[in-house]
Amino acid sequence: MKHALPFEKPVVELREKIAELKSFTSESDVDLSGEIETLENRLEQLEKEVYGNMTPWDRVQMARHAERPTTLDYINQVFTDFLEMHGDRSYGDDEAIVGGIAKFNGQPVTVIGHQRGKDTKDNLRRNFGMPHPEGYRKALRLMKQAEKFNRPIVTFIDTKGAYPGKAAEERGQSEAIARNLREMAGLTVPVICIVIGEGGSGGALGISVGDRLFMLENATYSVISPEGAAALLWKDSNLAQQAAEKMRITSYDLKDLGIIDDVIDEIQGGAHRDLEQQADWISNHLETELSTLNALSQDQLLEKRWEKYKQIGAVASVVQT
Repeated sequence: MKHALPFEKPVVELREKIAELKSFTSESDVDLSGEIETLENRLEQLEKEVYGNMTPWDRVQMARHAERPTTLDYINQVFTDFLEMHGDRSYGDDEAIVGGIAKFNGQPVTVIGHQRGKDTKDNLRRNFGMPHPEGYRKALRLMKQAEKFNRPIVTFIDTKGAYPGKAAEERGQSEAIARNLREMAGLTVPVICIVIGEGGSGGALGISVGDRLFMLENATYSVISPEGAAALLWKDSNLAQQAAEKMRITSYDLKDLGIIDDVIDEIQGGAHRDLEQQADWISNHLETELSTLNALSQDQLLEKRWEKYKQIGAVASVVQT
């Protein structure tokens, strides 16, 4: 199994054993169908045990999986007639963010998302999915265009964070993200945001202010990476696994905290195991939520969005006597 994660090792070893027995059976006259059936039943149970008891660190690794579907993968599966648009009309085109016009069930929409590479060459081209300011300005340009033509907006979040390099800071990285936060809060069209992989820091926030925020089951969403948190808290990035446990960055944690609206189930073993099925589940959520949001007036949309964000941030206090 290519790109298997450490916690998947027992599953991978059993799959390889089954494949070995099947190969031996096909090349000889020995009937091992009974043994194969037993192992396949064991594999099914083992997968439920392994993938049903994933730790936060396991989910961090799954969110970073090399074969995890990207924004363009989902665009090609969920939407039709996608027309990609380029450039921020100020500096240039940032390929770490893709966006354009598409149709969802016949309705025109604007789709925007972070885009990681599939291999080293592609990652260099996409800057490993870490946008520069022109990426966020391109996204905002497309959002304002969508507002002008009354098109709903769908965003896909998948980035370690905005690019922290000198050139990005010189071109106004912080200002670009801050402007997106302000402008997205006031958009008069429905905005649905979905975290499909890593949702890291302000780089994720720059396209994730909307009426609905969903996460795939094995995605993460946090102000800092576990490695960064461990380095700050304990001066040791090797304690990332411990940090992940404390930070509550998984989809279920964030649903409990009221940060996200819902969790979109994933294929057992990760979204990369069946892109078509995963895309169908995303489509189902989009269909339901767009139907609800399209029925709202602009004033209702803005009021409900305001109420949504006012409710985020409640904390529980414990009074000791």
